[in-house]
Amino acid sequence: MSAFSPGLVTVFGGSGFIGAQAVRALARDGWRVRVALRNPNLAPELRPQGEVGQIQLTRCDVTSDADVAQALKGADAAVYLVGVLHEAGKRTFKALHVEAAARVARAAASQGVRRLVHISAIGADAGSASAYARSKAEGEAAVRAAFPDAVILRPSVVFGAGDGFLNRFADLAVKAPALPLIGGGETRFQPVYVGDVAQAIARAAGRADAGGRTYELGGPAVWSMKDVLTYVVRETGRDRPLAPLPFFAARALGGLTQIAAAVGMTPPLTQDQVILLESDNVVSDGAPGLSDLGVEATGMEAIAPSYLWRYRKGGQFAEAPAGEFLPA
Repeated sequence: MSAFSPGLVTVFGGSGFIGAQAVRALARDGWRVRVALRNPNLAPELRPQGEVGQIQLTRCDVTSDADVAQALKGADAAVYLVGVLHEAGKRTFKALHVEAAARVARAAASQGVRRLVHISAIGADAGSASAYARSKAEGEAAVRAAFPDAVILRPSVVFGAGDGFLNRFADLAVKAPALPLIGGGETRFQPVYVGDVAQAIARAAGRADAGGRTYELGGPAVWSMKDVLTYVVRETGRDRPLAPLPFFAARALGGLTQIAAAVGMTPPLTQDQVILLESDNVVSDGAPGLSDLGVEATGMEAIAPSYLWRYRKGGQFAEAPAGEFLPA
């Protein structure tokens, strides 16, 4: 396996849930990391993730050609992590997943950047009924057109402390009398640990043989939505029934709750997210994955208890559930 010598890498979107972990992993591999952010003053916690001076923050609006070009000046590699799960104002799927991704790819190519790592998602499909999934596919195509040797990483749902996946359900288990089992809970996921995704990003940035390839990142086990909710209820010690919610009803609910985005709030569910739940989110048969990047997948049960304890009555001093949970 040949490799690039770590130099300067620019990370777009490095303050997010995955981005902060990726910055740490890249620094650990010896890269000098330039984190390009809309507001660097809001992410001072990133600098101590490396040696003194190894991680620098710079202001960058990814909708600006000039800002992107400046952020990439002198960079040997780039990582694009900017994304949204719901649209709000100018932060649309098209603007961030397609146009900004293409802008970074074009600038990286014109400045001679050796490696571009683009973060997409499992389920990216130009023919999908989901606007999110379509935009991810369009973004991949735009990146490939401008930078054919780009590495594309498609993670399944990502878990870890601070995630919007298990934490959302655990918070609901505390506040709601029941948990909604959308579509009967049959949708399948392959949850992947955020630390593994970060390590995959660092490996993709440094491995010469990764160029031009697409990797699908999933954990070691496939879980149904019902499995996930059952596990959360068990791990948090909350006795909550699972209430079946048909897809058509969930779409109607999503249409109401997404109004919150118009006033700057994060909607608990959108119609587009319901559409995504109508399809499985698992690694495709034969697709290159974590192991091809030299990363061993971490199981959800090994990590989730370290942060779900806060939702138990009694917190960390509450009695932990006994026995091993096995998804159906």
